[in-house]
Amino acid sequence: MSIIFHIDVNSAYLSWSAVEQLKNGAETDLREIPAIIGGDQKSRHGVVLAKSVPAKKYGIRTGEPVANAFRKCPNLVSVPPDHKMYSRYSHALMDFLKTYTPDIEQVSVDECYMDFTGIVNQFVSPVEGAMEIKNEVYRRFGFTVNVGISSNKLLAKMASDFEKPNKVHTLFPEEIQVKMWPLPIKDLYMAGKSSVQVLKKLEINTIGALAQADPDLISLHLKSHGRMLWEFANGIGTSTVQSEPEEAKGIGNSTTLREDARTMEEVCPVFEELAQSVGRRLKKAGKKAGMVSAEIKYYDFRTLSHQMQLEKPSNESDIICKLSLIHISEPTRLALI
Repeated sequence: MSIIFHIDVNSAYLSWSAVEQLKNGAETDLREIPAIIGGDQKSRHGVVLAKSVPAKKYGIRTGEPVANAFRKCPNLVSVPPDHKMYSRYSHALMDFLKTYTPDIEQVSVDECYMDFTGIVNQFVSPVEGAMEIKNEVYRRFGFTVNVGISSNKLLAKMASDFEKPNKVHTLFPEEIQVKMWPLPIKDLYMAGKSSVQVLKKLEINTIGALAQADPDLISLHLKSHGRMLWEFANGIGTSTVQSEPEEAKGIGNSTTLREDARTMEEVCPVFEELAQSVGRRLKKAGKKAGMVSAEIKYYDFRTLSHQMQLEKPSNESDIICKLSLIHISEPTRLALI
């Protein structure tokens, strides 16, 4: 049986900013006060990219305008994002994880899958191995991660989203009915707002109800996406971790937004993050890109894509980001892939 870990940094942008501030002599830990990452504290422009647990208690949500967040909590501390610093922490984390196994698939700046199958015998149990990794990340870097463990990537990711922060959770197929089926349908991976609304009209309110529903009925209302959600509810997913090949014809990165993005102001930081990852990997490989390709998949699974030839090959992230954003329009409710 495969053993797959999903490792996710808890509130990455805020955690990394907090650790960096503490290293530079700050007396207050951003994670312990109402604080957000996003925009500028004086102008109060921009959107919330990350929030602390105390900020969450005020009803502050990721993706909402910073001005709204300040109305909910006037004493809120807002720190502007520093994507170069985030890239450093992300790179350090991935380098550390690769000391365990090279079989790692990084899916965003703050999360990855690890195929633990080949080294599981070195530990008393998968949980023991995950605990070692989690604790060593905190000891080395000062931030926390959640680790989800299962036999496939889907269930490992679902497990890592259970109680946070700084936790290890398992979700093996035999645990699905107890641990996953009672959860609200919105907690299912890839169940967006529009899909949840359709399912609720069908009186499907939990993951278990979806799993036990007629898949043909779900497909009738949500087409292929509905079939995929039904499979996810039953724990059906791939276990193959796509570690980065040593020699690749193309280098890229992708992410799926946890919440709908509605403005270009929300979209740009995502493209910046992805471009930084691609630029870093190009430099590491000693290569330059001659063409940039960008694709957006919307909430209803329409796609928008374009390619652009570079006048001069480059591995600079700002150039990659600028070209990726050209011709991208209709930035409503999109998810980057």
